[in-house]
Amino acid sequence: MKLYLISLGAGLLVGVIYGVLNVRSPAPPVIALVGLLGILVGEQIVPLAKTLWGREPAAVSWLHQIKPHMFGHLPKGADRNEVAHRATMDAKDQG
Repeated sequence: MKLYLISLGAGLLVGVIYGVLNVRSPAPPVIALVGLLGILVGEQIVPLAKTLWGREPAAVSWLHQIKPHMFGHLPKGADRNEVAHRATMDAKDQG
């Protein structure tokens, strides 16, 4: 959720800068974005219907299909010690 709020904040900041500079945004109009949201939600109806038809709980479809597709997988950073160790090993291999 934090990542989405940061993204929204960055977008608002850019919007304010565009407003100050009196420049039109290259973003599509809101109606187009609403249509894209409709497409994203609409394509999830089929997997949800298949789950319900197979008498599985709707949560199964939500956890395995809908949530990952609609909200994306949040990136997971590697452990810094592991990254440093790999970099050291790579340097030794090349040296």
